Amino acid sequence: MPTHPLDRRVLLKTAPNFRDLGGIPVADGTVRAGALYRSATLAKLDGDDVAAVARLDVRTVYDLRTAAERDGALDNLPDSTRTVWLDVLADNTHNAAATGLLMTDPAAYAESVSGGRGIAQMEEANRNFVSLPSALDAYRTFYLDLIDEKRAGAALFHCTTGKDRTGWAATSFLLLLGADEADVRADYLETNTDLAPMTEPILDFAASKGVDGELLRPLLGVRDSYFDAALDEMRTHFGTIEDYALNGLKLTAEQLTTLRERFISRSGLVSAT
Repeated sequence: MPTHPLDRRVLLKTAPNFRDLGGIPVADGTVRAGALYRSATLAKLDGDDVAAVARLDVRTVYDLRTAAERDGALDNLPDSTRTVWLDVLADNTHNAAATGLLMTDPAAYAESVSGGRGIAQMEEANRNFVSLPSALDAYRTFYLDLIDEKRAGAALFHCTTGKDRTGWAATSFLLLLGADEADVRADYLETNTDLAPMTEPILDFAASKGVDGELLRPLLGVRDSYFDAALDEMRTHFGTIEDYALNGLKLTAEQLTTLRERFISRSGLVSAT
């Protein structure tokens, strides 16, 4: 059963779905707290929330969005924060989360995703996060930068809603550290709760246009089937999570050891910094 004794959320008014990966149990201890965060876009980060991110000592942000998503919506971060742009979907941008049509013509959008088509598209997108060449390049760079000894402070990764590309980053990271799949799934599904401040107004808007919000809800959140699609893709193309890292991302066994040393807090031991 999932075991999350700590509330890992960082409650910010202008950046929903923000939480610490620290405290999740892994084989040799727990994920080190205050080291790695996940969130939705930080483009609207404002006021006290900017200072809050600075207090978390987030010095590196990995932006997993496409160029189109970033256009006119760059993260609003403290000047000292370093941004690393990793376009996971560069080779297949039509799978990027797109709510433009939803906000301009909800009825047309609902029709395009009806009959299970939207859910099938999301499952396919989650497969792409695992095996698409641009995704492999992006996540390889993500892990290499995470373990770079020159990188200081905490890090954060995000896409637009912090649920899909961000979801695979968190899933692979936690599995590589030795977290139980049930705990990883629980973190993945927590997005449905944490993202509500962003998604509920969209659903309300759609409802005001006569569109059934329940048709859209699976596309604005995450589902077990999305999580399972990514893991199935991993197992089909690579094997285990270690095989994915070694043969898909081309990381070395030594680099995986460094990742675990840096991000696992072991009882009675001082974790690496």
